[in-house]
This record gives sequence, structure tokens and C-alpha cells, in this order.
Amino acid sequence: MYAKRLAVCLGAVAALLAAGGVQAAWRDGGEVYEKVCRYCHEANVGPVLKGRNLPPEYIQRVVRMGNRAMPAFRPTEIDDATLADVARRVSTGPVLTRE
Repeated sequence: MYAKRLAVCLGAVAALLAAGGVQAAWRDGGEVYEKVCRYCHEANVGPVLKGRNLPPEYIQRVVRMGNRAMPAFRPTEIDDATLADVARRVSTGPVLTRE
């Protein structure tokens, strides 16, 4: 089951990265979280993020630089303003529990 979830997660990330130099146009940080982050962070692949009171600056740094299995996301994939919105939403979001 974990392998299947990891494959879905990596597929979602690969699709985003395949856009390459194309500037992504996101509505807001909520859309980025729903279409990119939650595939791993709500599927028992990546760690739970919401409800941990992580500082927005830390979240932004990890997204830009990557961490372990998480790839880095360039500004052409998630612009700085949208990333700041994602980080704010994650850091202030309600606690997410896994089943």
C-alpha cells in the first residue's frame, strides 16, 4: 500500500516538475496545497504538516531547498507570493490527523 501511495505522490511531483521553465499560474496557496502538497503529506508518505505550528519561513525554506525525499520547487513552479500563502496556510491550519 505504501508503494502505491509513494508512486502516486511521485507521479504528482513529476507532473509538476515536467512543466520545467513554464511559470505556474496558481489561484492561491490553497490550490497549491490541494494539487501538490496533500498528495504526499496527507497520504502517509510525507510527514503531517498542518497543526504543527511550523514557522512559515521554515516551510518556505524546505519547499525551495528540498529535504530528504521531498524535492525542491523552483520559483518557476511555485512563485514566491503563492509559496508564502501556502506556508501561512500550513502553519496556521487546523490539526490534520491520519487514519
